Amino acid sequence: MSPGMTVEKPPATEEEERSVVRHVDWSDFRDHIATADKEGRRQWIYPRKPRGRFYTARTVFSLLLLAIMFVGPFVRIHGNPLLMFNIVERRFSILGRMFWPQDTVVFAVAMLLFLMGIVVFTAVYGRLWCGWACPQTVLMEMVFRRIEYWIEGDAPAQKALAKAPWTGGKIAKKALKHGLFLAVSFIIGNTLLAYIIGSDAWIRLVTDNPLNHLKGLTFMGLFTLLFYSIFARFREQACTFICPYGRFQSTLIDENTIVVAYDHKRGEKRGPWRRNETPEQRAARGGGDCIDCKQCVAVCPTGIDIRNGLQMECVHCTACIDACDAVMTRIGRPRGLIRYASLNGIEKRERLRVTPRIVAYTGLLVVLAAALAVLLLTRSDVDATMLRARGTLFQKMEDGHYSNLYLLKVTNKSNEPIDVTARLERPEGELTLAGGVLHVPAADQVETSVIVELPPAALTGRKTPIEVGLYDGGKKLRRLRAEFLGPRHPPKSAP
Repeated sequence: MSPGMTVEKPPATEEEERSVVRHVDWSDFRDHIATADKEGRRQWIYPRKPRGRFYTARTVFSLLLLAIMFVGPFVRIHGNPLLMFNIVERRFSILGRMFWPQDTVVFAVAMLLFLMGIVVFTAVYGRLWCGWACPQTVLMEMVFRRIEYWIEGDAPAQKALAKAPWTGGKIAKKALKHGLFLAVSFIIGNTLLAYIIGSDAWIRLVTDNPLNHLKGLTFMGLFTLLFYSIFARFREQACTFICPYGRFQSTLIDENTIVVAYDHKRGEKRGPWRRNETPEQRAARGGGDCIDCKQCVAVCPTGIDIRNGLQMECVHCTACIDACDAVMTRIGRPRGLIRYASLNGIEKRERLRVTPRIVAYTGLLVVLAAALAVLLLTRSDVDATMLRARGTLFQKMEDGHYSNLYLLKVTNKSNEPIDVTARLERPEGELTLAGGVLHVPAADQVETSVIVELPPAALTGRKTPIEVGLYDGGKKLRRLRAEFLGPRHPPKSAP
């Protein structure tokens, strides 16, 4: 299509006319959401299938993320899962390294680093995470929405099917779609369960008699229904109502943040292109490049009009960029009317610059990353605790010595089994480890009993500090400190 041709649009339906009023004419559009009318009733969104360079790039990237997501629990590094978050047994594996509840400091710093990374990333690139990497967006747009397009067609066909009476064909399409939705949700639920309990436990769960695993089967069913509800019904409202990121971003972005933006200086005043009108003539009468075709609204998965400016509902999926670029190409105008840009980039034609706030955020991010690196590098492969058995008192032996019963818990975070022996290093006395040697498998935790005997001369009062060394062969693993409970006024020597 050349600039001299008129862009013809089909007559608007009643629903589309209401949509135009909702998206364009309301001066208080920021006080309303596109998925609800003035009475608060749900307005179902039928986005057109996007096409273009950004959609292609997102598809490739999403396929990579989906592959990582579904194979993550089953990939092994040094015998440990690539990713596992076993909340039940409090065992976690990240990139093949096992973490336990004793690694609370590591988790705390890692969480702070993650949150700080979101802050820095949002301050510079806006909601790039939401549009490109968020599991909700990836699964909705690249899996469930594509199933819907395949079965029901593009947006106009979906609208027509929704308004059509219930015939055999409509029932078949709806049953097939929701059946596939349930099947995919079941797969996602199983994957999540494998992340939580570990792939080995998951394989035993699905290959064994279901009656032996009613609890796991119940969780699997609940996960399936949860994901089905989100992707079949709740959809974009998960981003609008539940996810706090859209509201959180308003405190992080500024005039230099890269966002998906409409170049209003170039696009306004919008309107159809008159027949045989040149770009110069259109500019002379105050017209911009936007022909008000509303294709950017038609492809938006949250139903907003990006021309109203940055909005909470925008997830930066770039569908509007592809739609607008296609229109600009057809009318012979440069692409980029809607593009990745900053407010200053549009208003003042400035390039992205590093602000003091970004420097401060980045500095804090580097500090947290360094702290996490130090914690990981200095993290011991063996963790152990030795505490007196609850509810026990000291015992006086026949030879006059006093004994205490302890519970020794050893956590092996390495990928190799260890055989632990224990020695009483301070003060003089005897230590008896149940079984003599404690075998701790790789990435496992074992608990046993320890008896410590001290002569009266070694006691310093009601509580005497002791030190115990744990060894694997000749290698010292840990030094443990505990308290030995004795009489308040111990005799100086055995009777």
